[in-house]
Amino acid sequence: MEPQLWFTALLNGVLAAPVSALLTALGFPPESPAHPIPNHVAMQILAVLVLMILMAVARSRLSVDKPGGLQQFFEMITGAIGEQLDDIVGHGGRKFVPLLFTLAMFIFVCNVLGIIPGFATPTDQITVTLGCALVAFCYYNYWGARHHGVGHYLKTFMGPVWWLAIIMIPIELVSHLARVLSLSVRLYANMLAGHQVTLVFTSLVPVLVPVVFEGLHIFVAALQAFIFILLTMIYLAGAVSEEH
Repeated sequence: MEPQLWFTALLNGVLAAPVSALLTALGFPPESPAHPIPNHVAMQILAVLVLMILMAVARSRLSVDKPGGLQQFFEMITGAIGEQLDDIVGHGGRKFVPLLFTLAMFIFVCNVLGIIPGFATPTDQITVTLGCALVAFCYYNYWGARHHGVGHYLKTFMGPVWWLAIIMIPIELVSHLARVLSLSVRLYANMLAGHQVTLVFTSLVPVLVPVVFEGLHIFVAALQAFIFILLTMIYLAGAVSEEH
């Protein structure tokens, strides 16, 4: 059993009994009923709490005439996502901003949590990145079905002519499932590798070098969040494309 972080211990101290009871009722009894919440789940909960607090603060200070720094930061992010959607998806693409903004902020916060002493990076666990990838997968397929209608959207898996369906359907299914693998493994591998490299160089040269690598870690964290939502935009564009 991995050592508990202080925040994980806090959550287990408060929620161990109901969480253990819920998991047992669902058929997934925890190995340790006293510690059913692992570190990576606790860090995701912390990331959500941090984002909720930041959003609440920004909302309480909304101003058209004198926007604060936090409001300007969020407006810059949402504006950049909206412009990217205009280029990739086209007309009507801005309706996807809320989900993509939420995904980007959640992934980024999760990515950088590990640079703070006493915390860990949950996105260096494949189960976490797989969860994010499944959200993106379900989202773009939902919008594809909603935009074209379920029947017409399913026909896009059959190819341009009906007699190719027996070949095209397996290819399309594998292609779409590979997107989940691509999104999850790319994020997981990059965050795990970055974390391990930082640990190695910190142990070898504990003075000044860690600062450089922590800065690099933040850059990689932002880059990986951007790549994740960029790929999701491309999948959304394909799902709602009128060429279907």
